[in-house]
This record gives sequence, C-alpha cells and structure tokens, in this order.
Amino acid sequence: MVMTSRGWSMVRSLAICAAVIGVAGGCQRWAEGRADAVEEKSPPRVAAESDVEAGRYLVIMGGCNDCHTDGYMQSEGNVPEESWLAGSPVGWRGPWGTTYAKNLRLTAQDLTEEQWVVTLKQRRALPPMPWMNVNQMSEADARVLYRYIRSLGPAGERMPVPVPPGQEPTTPFISLTPLAPGG
Repeated sequence: MVMTSRGWSMVRSLAICAAVIGVAGGCQRWAEGRADAVEEKSPPRVAAESDVEAGRYLVIMGGCNDCHTDGYMQSEGNVPEESWLAGSPVGWRGPWGTTYAKNLRLTAQDLTEEQWVVTLKQRRALPPMPWMNVNQMSEADARVLYRYIRSLGPAGERMPVPVPPGQEPTTPFISLTPLAPGG
C-alpha cells in the first residue's frame, strides 16, 4: 500500500491530536491532584480490613504490650485482649531513675485523636520508651493506633509517676543498669 501525501497528513494530524489529548489529560490529572499525575511517595502505613484491626496489628508488632500490659512478657503474650494496654506497676530502673509504662487506655480517653497524633510525633520521655521510633510513625498509623486503643475502652488505674535517680521505688522494678563483666 502506498501512502499519499493526504494519508501522511491525516496520520500526522491524528498523532498531533493524540499528543495534545495525552498532554491535556496529564495536565487535568495534575490539576485535579490525582496521584497518577505526579509521582509522590506517601508514608508507609498498615492496611487492614478496618482501622481497629490495623491498630491492633501495630500494637502487636510494635511490642506495645511488652511494657504497657502487665505480665505480657512473662506469660509469652498469654494475656486476654481485654486486659491489654492498661499499664504496668512494675518499674523500669536505670541511670534515669525508675519509669512506668503508662495506662494507654486511660491516656487515649483523655486525648482527642488530634492530640494523640501530635503526642506521638513530638513526645520525648524517659527510657525505656522508644520515642525516637514512635516519633517516626505515619499520621495514618498514629490514627489507627488511637482508634484501636479507644475501642478497648477505659480500664485500670493510672500508673506511678517516675522516681528520680537516687530514690528507691516502692514498687517492683526491672533493672536496666549495665553491669561490668565479673561485677
């Protein structure tokens, strides 16, 4: 088949038209803020069938129960979920003094979701709480964590306040003070 000048003209017109439509479509997607218009990296987040399930997963994988659920580590996680995150009166003692894992269920009841998100992003606290890691949590994950903890409802008591270095705690504690070999 031989292409005439009229045929080539038609092909060029179709190609130009397709290019214009493609650019226009890309501009429209960009103007509408659609994700496929401009590649942006979104922060990682946990996906689950519900926010509550995503939050539950974060609690388990983040090790929150290890400190914030009394007896969780000692029982290898064999604590009923209705007892989770109510804090622990067993202190963590080190050079900073003695700290206690908060009752997150009461804390979540005291804060709005917005306050919770800001707290997880900005809080600094005494060891062994790994705030440097929690501060990196995505906003979406902070919100599902809050929703999960709120779904558990309030329970338990407030935990003791930290005991400064050099003072003896009145509760049981786990020592996190490094010892020299042979010491």
